[in-house]
Amino acid sequence: MRREWTFRAIGQVRSRFTEGTAADVMREEESELVIDPELVEGLEGLRPGDVLMVLYVLDRVTEPRLKVHPRGDPTQPMKGVFATRSQYRPNPIGLTGVRVLAIEGNIVRVRGLDALDGSPILDLKIASDLDRPPDMAPPQAGGRDG
Repeated sequence: MRREWTFRAIGQVRSRFTEGTAADVMREEESELVIDPELVEGLEGLRPGDVLMVLYVLDRVTEPRLKVHPRGDPTQPMKGVFATRSQYRPNPIGLTGVRVLAIEGNIVRVRGLDALDGSPILDLKIASDLDRPPDMAPPQAGGRDG
């Protein structure tokens, strides 16, 4: 049984990256999550230092692939897309953990995002111990439950 949903973006990414760039390079830079002003109340309780999970649309991906070379490296053996972090997914949803640097009104400045400028943001979730399987050791410094 196939189901479909419709989502509304809650904002968009503001970044210096406008075309595909290595994720490692992008994650070193600061970027901004520009949240729709009518949703700014949803940012209450966030503070610098928090770790957020950003769900966004990979809106420039034109064709999904079920098998890819990890990290686009043709020397790596092909894997199923669900065993990778590839952008070429059946549902073009990106997920990246970021560190909050500052919050100014409806703008959340972050480091660690690998989304292109203008990418629609679907949701933000505080990182939590609930994001790890119960048999994994906790990280040295982690997020908050929420």
